[in-house]
Amino acid sequence: MKDLKKIIRNVPDFPKKGIVFRDITPLIGDREAFGCVIDEFAKRYRNKKIDYIVSVESRGFIFGAALAYVIGAGLIPVRKKGKLPHETYKVAYDLEYGQDTLEIHRDAMEKGKNVLIFDDLLATGGTTRATIDLVNKLGGKVMEAAFVIELEFLKGREKIKDIPVFSLVKYDKE
Repeated sequence: MKDLKKIIRNVPDFPKKGIVFRDITPLIGDREAFGCVIDEFAKRYRNKKIDYIVSVESRGFIFGAALAYVIGAGLIPVRKKGKLPHETYKVAYDLEYGQDTLEIHRDAMEKGKNVLIFDDLLATGGTTRATIDLVNKLGGKVMEAAFVIELEFLKGREKIKDIPVFSLVKYDKE
């Protein structure tokens, strides 16, 4: 597999000074690299009886949809407040600069289904913790949370230590 750190673009001081943004745009634009990423996740999850991939807005949708197709699972979107058109469950969560809310359709899945949570990036773990809470409200069973990138220095795993975590690319410092 290609060295993904060489493909992921580092954008200093975005979205604010002192933060290095890990831009996946070059990765998804590189047909071979994107295919390798999906293939790596497919190897891991193809035989794990995943019923649904619950993917988080918006970059998580890119990878989650491709992976869901490859492993034969459904895709359930988790979106920011007010973006889903039907009845939803909501969970508020803390950001480093305030609060936000995520939503999932109330009828997105049947109880007891096996779920893989998928997002492009694990940072502080707040978004993933909120997504786990939404899946729990629906009665789904979270099997694992998967990420293309993990910023280990932000210790996001600590907020989601009740489920296994898998990530392809890890950064141990900013």
